[in-house]
Amino acid sequence: MTEDLNPQMPERHVLDRDQVKPRRGRGRKGEQLMVPEAEFRSYYGRPIIKAPVWKNPDVPLYLFLGGLAGSSSVLAAMARATGRPSLRRAGRMAAVGGAVGGTVFLIHDLHRPTRFLHMLRVLKPTSPLSVGTWILSPFATFAAATAASEVWGWVRGRRDEDWIERAGDVTGVAAAAIGPALATYTAVLFSNTAVPTWHEAHRHLPVLFGSSAAAAGGGFALVFAAVEDNEPAARLGALGAVVELATDQKMTHDLGLLADVYEKGRAKTLMTASKACLAAGAVGAVVGRKRRWSSVLSGLALLAGSALTRFAVFDAGIASANDPAHIVIPQRERIRRREEAVQPGTTPPDRHYVPAAGS
Repeated sequence: MTEDLNPQMPERHVLDRDQVKPRRGRGRKGEQLMVPEAEFRSYYGRPIIKAPVWKNPDVPLYLFLGGLAGSSSVLAAMARATGRPSLRRAGRMAAVGGAVGGTVFLIHDLHRPTRFLHMLRVLKPTSPLSVGTWILSPFATFAAATAASEVWGWVRGRRDEDWIERAGDVTGVAAAAIGPALATYTAVLFSNTAVPTWHEAHRHLPVLFGSSAAAAGGGFALVFAAVEDNEPAARLGALGAVVELATDQKMTHDLGLLADVYEKGRAKTLMTASKACLAAGAVGAVVGRKRRWSSVLSGLALLAGSALTRFAVFDAGIASANDPAHIVIPQRERIRRREEAVQPGTTPPDRHYVPAAGS
């Protein structure tokens, strides 16, 4: 009758003789546990931490477009210095397009545009989100001014004869100086959360995001720049793809148990597709950049691989936050290592113990 009144009550299990394990290190010899050792379980199977409420695809697209904008601004400044007009134009357009598009997705994720404006009221160096807002805002301003000067020069049909065009070169250098920070600060933002897979990869995510941004910037330029100007783009895209693939391999190896989210579900599909696109794009950028059709296909592959990486990392983080094992098992491992580091016969230090005055 009691079971009918509360059908959700968990069942009580009677211990078998094989389930009882001897207690180690304490009590009388042969003393036995009356309950089995605890396993990683949360209350009724619910997640221990709350998963991020960021929207999908808004946040992954913001990550991708921010990386594209940052690397493209650097590539455009290099093209301006070396006299590659089509590469300069493609880089500047990608920089302003990525900055504007990323801002739109960010504001949409915040639900209200006023929230973005409120973050500009105060700069908090300890907040990656606040710092990121102050990185994105000046970058978008400089990139927009540079793109406007580029359009002005293209319409007028001349270069270096107008103060607007020269001012655009200055703002282009300013955008390029901020570009690397824009491409990588989101990795710091992810690492600063309680999501296990993101937090434990804090040494790898900045490199992964930076190389992914380089692959995207090089890929965009391969699509839209002329063949005679695309050599720096091909080198940047291929190098970014190689570093991204190597970093991903190193990251999943070092994560250990936490890397299982990259080996199942949607994250596995996205990451597998990303690796295939990056490998194909890198080979095409090196071998076929002098052919227009091959250059375009290689650039599209690099762009797709970079975008898929951001989606895979995002989905892996959400899956990690919803998995109780990613919280409990690493904590127990840290406790075990801490106890093993203590000499026999001594008491482990209590991190919360504060000695009284005079003691």
